[in-house]
This record gives sequence, structure tokens and C-alpha cells, in this order.
Amino acid sequence: MLFNSIEYLLFLPAVFSLYWFVFKKNVVVQNIFLIGASYLFYGWWDWRFLLLIFLSTVVDFFVGQKIYQNIDVKRKARYWLWVSMAFNIGMLGFFKYSNFFVDSFIDLFHTLGYDIKSTWTLQVILPVGISFYTFQTMSYSFDIYYKKLTPTKNFIAFTAFVSFFPQLVAGPIERASNLLSQIANSRVFNYAQASSGLKLILWGLFKKMVIADSLAPLVDDIFANYGTYSASTLIMGVCFFSFQVYGDFSGYSDIAIGTAKLFGIELMSNFKFPNFSRNVAEYWQRWHVSLSTWFRHYLYIPMGGSRVSKLKSVRNIIVIFVISGFWHGANWTFIFWGALHAVFYIPVFLMGRNRMYAHNVVGENRIFPTPFEIFQVLLTFALVTFSRIFFRSPTLTDSFQYIDQIINNFTFESYVNPMGYRMMDYYVLLAFFVIYEYLIRKDERSPFKFKSKTVRFLMYTIIVLAMLLFYDDGVNRSFIYFQF
Repeated sequence: MLFNSIEYLLFLPAVFSLYWFVFKKNVVVQNIFLIGASYLFYGWWDWRFLLLIFLSTVVDFFVGQKIYQNIDVKRKARYWLWVSMAFNIGMLGFFKYSNFFVDSFIDLFHTLGYDIKSTWTLQVILPVGISFYTFQTMSYSFDIYYKKLTPTKNFIAFTAFVSFFPQLVAGPIERASNLLSQIANSRVFNYAQASSGLKLILWGLFKKMVIADSLAPLVDDIFANYGTYSASTLIMGVCFFSFQVYGDFSGYSDIAIGTAKLFGIELMSNFKFPNFSRNVAEYWQRWHVSLSTWFRHYLYIPMGGSRVSKLKSVRNIIVIFVISGFWHGANWTFIFWGALHAVFYIPVFLMGRNRMYAHNVVGENRIFPTPFEIFQVLLTFALVTFSRIFFRSPTLTDSFQYIDQIINNFTFESYVNPMGYRMMDYYVLLAFFVIYEYLIRKDERSPFKFKSKTVRFLMYTIIVLAMLLFYDDGVNRSFIYFQF
């Protein structure tokens, strides 16, 4: 079920009404209802994959108990942690990566001159959100193992934690210390919290329907026909993709966080205006925060993090980014994309500038950014956008040919929108979007934090009208990160 669908428009008010007006007196009954609603939400795509979510829930609930029972016997505790990892990574590997490894094996032998027929390739359907909920359940086992959490004995609350529908299929990837504790305890309806949630939902829908969906046909056309376009069009295409994927994914996160607020639950922030980052390190502190922190806590720090020698720290950075790329998809393009970000990140780390912007924003205590900050933001955006050529292209060959076309056909030609709309409308839209996000850059959870009611009402009106104006029933409305 898509957040931007008619089905969800009917689903959400019905679940909200029953949750608060029928089941509010008993948190156990309320959580059972949440589980049912979440399983309905997920099963709307394919009910067969509900079994995978349930199995992941059962395994990590049981494993968490076993780890805690053996917490003072490291060997036994580690054994049960490996059970959780083997099950979740094994399930993820089978459904997401099995064909990748088979095809890569065959390609390797082809390069050596052997012709092997593919008899092991499986027609495996990728379950929506499997990369997200497997990481969420594993984090529960990790936190118990590292003595940051005691396991719950409340199976109903744990099941609701794993399957909580607002963030089930594309995050944020939550920690049990935040989400499970809220689900296990009684919740009281809070008007201010619900109002804040509705505003986030509205802003998220704007980013998805107006920014991402309006750019999607242009990006698809340019990347599908890159060999026929000039450098100016190809540069525009990948810049448009940067805005598309940001609007799409951060829009989903805003809707998820806003929806959770309607049910009295606070999720972690997942995007903190990454397009205003002043270096690549800051970018990763602001982009897909839940995944970045997951890798930091459960892989980078256990490997030694930055507490080891510089050489080993660089090794750790490379490993994290390559695995992060592989997490995104079973394709060498994603692995190369991750490695490229490691290349961008390492100089920042070696200069000791990887944490210098962790607690401030561009234009801190000023109306406008400094000229140097503008240069930093543009450079970071250029590097990140360049890497997205690999993220968006179907193969590495296409990626390099796209770049080659830019270099060898470095000309300017006006792009003719295949849908017939004026390109100036898109430029004005993106300019408005960038300026508005700059104005609200200090608080990602309050997109309409204006003192004037008139200004707020004007913004609501503009956004609703824009969604009606830019809505196109012919555009694929699914979210990009569903494929991960």
C-alpha cells in the first residue's frame, strides 16, 4: 500500500479512528490492532511475504532472550548473536543477492574464456522492505549483546515494533530503545503531536508528488536515451535525479514520521537537509541517518572505528561504504557508488574535518550563507550528484558511457520535455524548493514553523494546489527505496 494512494487515504483515517476511539483503553489490545493493521498494510503488496516478517520477529525475540541468559558467557552469547545474523542476513541474501552472485560467477568465467549456461538463476521476487526490517530486528539482538538493552518478554509489543506500518518498508530503521519502549507503554492522544504529524505528512507528500514524481519522467527519458543527448542535458538529468531521489526518500520518511505521530509515537529523524551539507562527511550525517548510524554502531565501531590507526580507520571507512552500497542493491553500480563515497569521505576524515559540522547548519546565526559556504555546498552537491550517475544507471558500462558522453559531447542544447511541459516551470519549482528548505533548515521536523497564521495558511494552500497541479496519473507513484 502506497502512502500516496487512494487506498492509504482510506486506510489511515480508519486505523486512526479505531486506534484512538475503540482500542485506546488497553495498550495490549491497541498493539494487537496495530499488528493487524500493519500486516494488512504490508500484505496489500503480497500477503505471502508476511511469513518472512513473522519469522524474523520470532527468531530475534527468541534469540534476544538467549543472548541475555548467556550474557556473562561470551562464547554462548556470541553464538546466539550469530544465529540472528545468519537467519536475517541469510534471508536477505537469498531474496536479494542470490542471482547477483550467480550472475557474477558466470561473468567471471566468461572473462576467462569459459561459456557457462545459467541453470542456477532463480526467479526470486524481492520482498518489499526486507533490507529495512531485517536490520531493525538485528539491531535488537546487537543491543542486547552489547548490554545496551534488556530483552522484552512482551511478544505482542515486540511484534508491533518489528511490523509498525509507518516505517516498515522504507524506514527509518528504528532501535528498540526508542520505538519498542514507546509501543510497550500506554499512549495518550496529544493534539499538538498529531497536528505536527499532519504537517509532516503534507510536506512529505509535496516532496514526493510535486518534486520527485514531476521529475521522474524527465530523469527516466534522459537516462534511457543518454547517447542522444548533449552534455548540458545529461548534467541536468543527473541533477534532476538528485532532487528526485531526495524528494522521494525524504518525502517517504516525513510521511512515516508524521503518521507515527498520529499514533502517539516519535520516530527518529532520517533526513536533515543533506543538500546544504558543506562536505561529504556532513552529508552522511544528514542523509538516511538511520542507516548511517546503524552501520556506525554495529559495524564501524566494533571494527575499531577511528580509535585504531589511521590506516585501519581508512580500511574501516572503505568497508562501511562498500557494504552500504551493496545494501542498496544487488548490482556492481551500487558497490561502485559506495566505494566512490569512500573516496570522497577519506580526505575529509584525514584532515580531521569529518565532525566539524555535526552541530551547526549552513548560515548559522545568519540570514545568508557566506561565499565560502556556498562554494562548499555546491562542491558537495556536485560530488554527490556525480556519484548518482552510478546509482541510477542499470550497469557500470552505462554509467561510464554516460560520463563519456558528457566529456566528448560537451555542448549545450535545449532539452525538449517529452511530456510537452515548459522546462522553466521545473526550474522555478526547484528554485522555490531550495529556497524554502534553506529557510527551514534548522528544524527538519517543523516544515511550517512560522509565527504568522496567514503565512502558514498561505503555504498550506500553495502546497495543496501544487499537488493538484502536478499530479499525473500516468506517472509511476511507487517510492524508489522500495526496491531496496
